[in-house]
Amino acid sequence: MTTAVEIGTLIVRTPGTCGGRPRIAGTRITVENIAIDFNAGMSPQQIIDERPHLTLAQVYAALAYYYANKKQIDAEIAAENAEWERLEADSMAGKLS
Repeated sequence: MTTAVEIGTLIVRTPGTCGGRPRIAGTRITVENIAIDFNAGMSPQQIIDERPHLTLAQVYAALAYYYANKKQIDAEIAAENAEWERLEADSMAGKLS
């Protein structure tokens, strides 16, 4: 007989790990990472094909967390993208060494 997995144990937040962002327990894969891949058109199966140490249950738990907190996570992704774009522009303009 197998033991049921409590879904609440699949996603964790740990201060000092991945900036305290929600992540898949036992990994450094954040919910943001999974959301970015999914929003780029990858299916859950394709995500685990790229990250074979994950299970389908973990990916779906990350997606459930993402959709439960979509507005906040999308804002965090947008802020990170804006920062990357700013750094790239500064680098191209010779402002960064």
